[in-house]
Amino acid sequence: MEWLILTSASLLAGFVDSIVGGGGLILVPALFAVFPHAPPATLLGTNKSASVWGTATATWRYARRVQMRWSALLPAAAVCLVCAWLGAWVVTQVSAELLRRALPFILGAVLLYTLAKKDLGLHHRPRYAGRAETLAACAVGGTIGFYDGFFGPGTGSFFVFLFVRWLGYDFLSASASAKLLNTTSNVAAVALFAWKGHVWWHYGLAMAAANVAGSLLGTRLALKHGTGFVRGVFIAVVAALIAKTTWDAYGAVP
Repeated sequence: MEWLILTSASLLAGFVDSIVGGGGLILVPALFAVFPHAPPATLLGTNKSASVWGTATATWRYARRVQMRWSALLPAAAVCLVCAWLGAWVVTQVSAELLRRALPFILGAVLLYTLAKKDLGLHHRPRYAGRAETLAACAVGGTIGFYDGFFGPGTGSFFVFLFVRWLGYDFLSASASAKLLNTTSNVAAVALFAWKGHVWWHYGLAMAAANVAGSLLGTRLALKHGTGFVRGVFIAVVAALIAKTTWDAYGAVP
């Protein structure tokens, strides 16, 4: 039964994550439900060992159909990798409690802004070119990569939002770009968790296969239905993230 639950959750997580991120909303709670007494680091490491394959698959699929701005994104991916490692190290030294309590309000601001700007991300109009675009993409990769290593919830959605709002990408191009950076931050996380012995590879590999299948389906729908579809999924995922992070931060408080 545990294999069925985990592979089904990983399939759905890969589907959602390939469109706008947020797969952790599904897979991480499933892991904690199936293994309530396991070390959290092991469950998080096992989650990453599956999701990294889904994000990599989505990146490959998007790269074949969406015009990727590689000159800016590849340096940003390298910065993201380093900063994700740094964030993972910092969280071993500093508590993330303050960020955990602030996160629902940050996500709420993202959602309200997206709803207020009806045409946000519907047209692909990059604001920068050349070195300016590379620096902006590196700033996004470094900031959100560090956040992913340090804390993590909503990483994919933050990537998408910043590529839309700051760099002027449409939602489809932003999602494609986000997948590349999210893959590198996931690689950093998997490497760190594996180094510390916090990955159950026998579960991770089966979940990875399901995650890839979900990712293929999600990218197919995103490419077929375009920017408007991705925007709608983005709004739904951010709303779910607000509910989840609010419960995590305040639900258990007497």
